[in-house]
Amino acid sequence: QVQLVESGGGLVQAGGSLRLSCAASGRTFSNSAMGWFRQAPGKEREFVAAISRIGDITYYSDSVKGRFTISRDNAKNTLYLQMNMLKPEDTAVYYCAAYTSNSLIWRATYGNAGRYGDWGQGTQVTVSS
Repeated sequence: QVQLVESGGGLVQAGGSLRLSCAASGRTFSNSAMGWFRQAPGKEREFVAAISRIGDITYYSDSVKGRFTISRDNAKNTLYLQMNMLKPEDTAVYYCAAYTSNSLIWRATYGNAGRYGDWGQGTQVTVSS
């Protein structure tokens, strides 16, 4: 199991930027593909971005593509989400998660929250208009 702690959330105006971090401990961080998900009030948790174990492959939801960038530093056991050009509809609690299913099917299932077994507690991002 890997323990995950998110930070970097806050209140920002539309058009602004935030950088989320997710510090990992426990199981070797570099062994897991990672993802960011978010959940807005009254809505289901949705996929935001995912990154492979060594960071060479990334995926994004259509709603954040071109504005958000996922990255990782395996030497620091940290996952990042750089969020630019934020919109009010980006307001949500953001969660980082470690992919714990069979790595051979990650590229087909990276957006499925049920494939991620370790989750952080979440960090609130609020974008004002």
